[in-house]
Amino acid sequence: MSDEEHHFDSKADAGASKTFPQQAGTIRKNGYIVTKNRPCKVVEVSTSKTGKHGHAKCHFVGIDIFNGKKLEDIVPSSHNCDVPHVNRTDYQLIDISEDGFVSLLTENGNTKDDLRLPTDENLLSQIKDGFAEGKDLVVTVMSAMGEEQICALKDIGPKN
Repeated sequence: MSDEEHHFDSKADAGASKTFPQQAGTIRKNGYIVTKNRPCKVVEVSTSKTGKHGHAKCHFVGIDIFNGKKLEDIVPSSHNCDVPHVNRTDYQLIDISEDGFVSLLTENGNTKDDLRLPTDENLLSQIKDGFAEGKDLVVTVMSAMGEEQICALKDIGPKN
């Protein structure tokens, strides 16, 4: 075959899928579900009784974790639903550019420059004000299904 060595960058996850299947009847409030190809946090679940033709149905009401839109879905409780892999990661804020992108420091010392400021006005003003005051800020980035967004902010004190 070939004598040359192959180098593969290993990551923490296998990267096989953005979602995993879970039986609809086992998904609870505050869990996550994919509705209309959007990752949602479940805010309400109701189950109807089995009808004349079998399946009990689960009615899910979810809020899109990135844009806050309310989505609903009805699934037979014995069927599988897609559940997104949702990760939260903390990064230290280094800089905010004029075009609305942030520069973040990762745990291994690299910078991450591909994230926009959040669209939530309250969080946006907290980040901008804290940064302008020279505070050391740590932002929490939520990622699911190939999307990432800043969802929370922590103040770890003034810069020394």
